[in-house]
Amino acid sequence: MKHPPEAHRTAADRTPLDRAARITVILLFAAWVVDYIDRLAINLALPSIGAEFGLGHAQQGMVISAFFLSYALCQIPGGLLADRFGSRRVVCWSLLIWSLFTALTGTAWAFGVLLVIRFVFGVGQGVYPAAAMKAVADRTLPQQRMTATGWAQSSNAFGAVLAPLIAAPIIAVWGWRMSFFAIAGLGVLVWAAIQLWLPATLPQSDDASPRPDARGGLRTVLASGVMWRFTLMFFGYGIIVWGLNSWIPSYLQTERGISLTGSGLLSAIPALVGGVAIIVGGKLIDRLGGRHRVIVFPAMTVCAVCILFLNRVTSLTEFVALLSLATASATLCYMPIFAIPLRTLPAGLVGTGSGMINFGGQAAGFITPMVMGALVDRYSYTAAFGFLVVGAVLAGAFALGTPQRPKTFSAALASREPQGPNSPSHDNVRTPR
Repeated sequence: MKHPPEAHRTAADRTPLDRAARITVILLFAAWVVDYIDRLAINLALPSIGAEFGLGHAQQGMVISAFFLSYALCQIPGGLLADRFGSRRVVCWSLLIWSLFTALTGTAWAFGVLLVIRFVFGVGQGVYPAAAMKAVADRTLPQQRMTATGWAQSSNAFGAVLAPLIAAPIIAVWGWRMSFFAIAGLGVLVWAAIQLWLPATLPQSDDASPRPDARGGLRTVLASGVMWRFTLMFFGYGIIVWGLNSWIPSYLQTERGISLTGSGLLSAIPALVGGVAIIVGGKLIDRLGGRHRVIVFPAMTVCAVCILFLNRVTSLTEFVALLSLATASATLCYMPIFAIPLRTLPAGLVGTGSGMINFGGQAAGFITPMVMGALVDRYSYTAAFGFLVVGAVLAGAFALGTPQRPKTFSAALASREPQGPNSPSHDNVRTPR
């Protein structure tokens, strides 16, 4: 029986979230908000840290990149752990570890110590995203998965809104160290809530689409060229988002003469817009059946144009407007990039697949702050912002070169399956009599 065209999707294809799915989204939303508050507080504290330890822009970029190095390296292991031991267990351990090292950040007495602490902090947070995406996938139906994940992931932007509102006043009054002590306890509270209230997983249903299973599919997913193309698409996205998140607060303070609190408030505006864009992107891509090219290519084109003019406008109002539009255009692409893999991969490989794609974005988070810091030191912020256009070009290009529908994605994965009488792809090709 043929599937209905995407333009004529039925009401059943847009199933509203049930109670278990809503509770899951709320709990993971809270965890991701804390994740981002803990992570982004360092961006607001960088000028103070740089002054205390005598650091240049390149060294300040290393503080951020130390986190992203371990964070990126732990994305795929986080997915593997979630697939092996369950998403609840990995999410809870992640929360406890990163909360501990958030507090320890405030104890750093030297630049080298700070780098080590932020590196281990990145390990704690690095195993979380894939486990959280698997937690959503385990508790939702495929046709509602991107909407649910979009709501949960919108927390990233709302965490970016709350981080300056919480951390900036504390840094201004009590110093940068106290800000990390103050926010460390939030993770423990969310950990307790997840332990108590995260719903059980849904029973998994099978369909007739050819796809690898968890038995032989792990190697297939990690060796798949199509999966690495999605990873590189998210790498381009990560260059934009982490470049802006890392350096906009410092730019506003050092180049525009905005106070610490004022730069935090101004940074919150595009972050809030980005949060809405993530939700919209999740809803749109569910309605489009995963056809990410329709969203990613035009959105990244708009984003690139906005970034090119970002440091060329003199008015602060124009700057914030361009920054908000660039952020919205980029974050609109977040859920579409994940859509086809998360809608298509079997339950036993969702953690690994999402971790693999997320690795691309976090690898960009490791590279971009250092590159931009070096460009600022050697040239200017104009050169640093120009580097972000590379991310938009990469994301747009790989949006054109990746499968747009579950069946073509499954076929690309199936072509990587080992051929043999007991292999999953053999069973997909030859139906036993």
